[in-house]
Amino acid sequence: MRVLEFKAKGKTTQYSAIDEAIKTAQFVRNKCIRYWMDNRGVGQKELYRHNTALRAEFPFVKTLNSHACQVAVERAYTSIARFYDNCRKSIAGNKGYPKFKKNCRSVEYKTSGWTLSSDRRSINFIDKKGIGKLKLKGTLDLNFYPLEQIKRVRLVRRADGYYVQFLIRIQNKVVDMEPTGKIVGLDVGIKDFYTDSNGHAEPNPKFYRTGSKRLKFRQRRVSRKKKGSVNRKKAINSVGRVHLKISRQREEHAKRMARCVIQSNDLVAYEDLRIKNLVRNHCLAKSINDAGWYQFRKWLEYFGVKFGKVTIAVNPAYTSQQCSNCGIHVKKSLSVRTHACQCGFLLDRDWNAAINILKLALSTIGHMGTWVKDPNASGDSTSTVIGAILSQQVGSMNEESSHL
Repeated sequence: MRVLEFKAKGKTTQYSAIDEAIKTAQFVRNKCIRYWMDNRGVGQKELYRHNTALRAEFPFVKTLNSHACQVAVERAYTSIARFYDNCRKSIAGNKGYPKFKKNCRSVEYKTSGWTLSSDRRSINFIDKKGIGKLKLKGTLDLNFYPLEQIKRVRLVRRADGYYVQFLIRIQNKVVDMEPTGKIVGLDVGIKDFYTDSNGHAEPNPKFYRTGSKRLKFRQRRVSRKKKGSVNRKKAINSVGRVHLKISRQREEHAKRMARCVIQSNDLVAYEDLRIKNLVRNHCLAKSINDAGWYQFRKWLEYFGVKFGKVTIAVNPAYTSQQCSNCGIHVKKSLSVRTHACQCGFLLDRDWNAAINILKLALSTIGHMGTWVKDPNASGDSTSTVIGAILSQQVGSMNEESSHL
């Protein structure tokens, strides 16, 4: 699946109608979760029947397209199935018990409830919510794809406005590239975004740190406004815009770095980090989240599939402690940034770790992120094996910018 996103332009009344549609989808999802809590053991079919009863009982639910209500049911059942799956796997800690949503930001339609204009520059939502015709602002061209390939349309609310996403079913093909004859190991860090086995260190932009001054200014303005007032809502929205800009900067940087690394090497080895566990350290949590290690890894795996390159995730245990020259373990704290071994080998700590990561990958230790060119590889999901350490899996990594 490929996701094409456009900015939606409409009137204030249309935006209010979109908000109402999102609230209705949230209502259906929460009602299905409550129905499951009161009737343990019910399946997806029973939830669909409960959705039919909700449409008959509540007129505002009936005004939403029936397929959009079905998607809300599917979202509820997905959280239920994930909870049962975690219980079967005996995952330690929180099993992800289904919770009620308080602030949904999207509503999703299937193949009905909307129509595209002849020039594909506007979309008309024809259910009874009153959304109507929205102009699509963007550089991508929908005329390239037949209508039957558009499987779902999603309305998304963000701090800077409303967006329309088209989920298009396409067969992604592996891009043929000439072999570079190069291999590299990557060690991600906080001081530097990553250090490779060749000694190159990419600086960490630290978008959150650099934007914290502006963020604090916006947050102080929120605290000065009266609770429940319109001005307070506007101030909260301005805070959301700052956070949105930071997240987009971090995602775009990780995407660019991953693409550059993949195109420059035939094999890329990286650490199989437990990000969820690492952020439990309250002293480093902000810096780890700001670095965007997870975004970098998911784009490495996506571009590895797209360009037919090999990506390998290895166990990061002792890669910083082990000497890449003689193999002896040299214990050092996080504050020690230079690896000094008794064999006389002296090297930067991260550079030494990157060399060890590459050696582990070449010895086939660790699980494969992607393998050599597969003619059937679609790129719809990462090929991380069952039991992978990623806190969440990517369903589709086709949000790639058009200019990349």
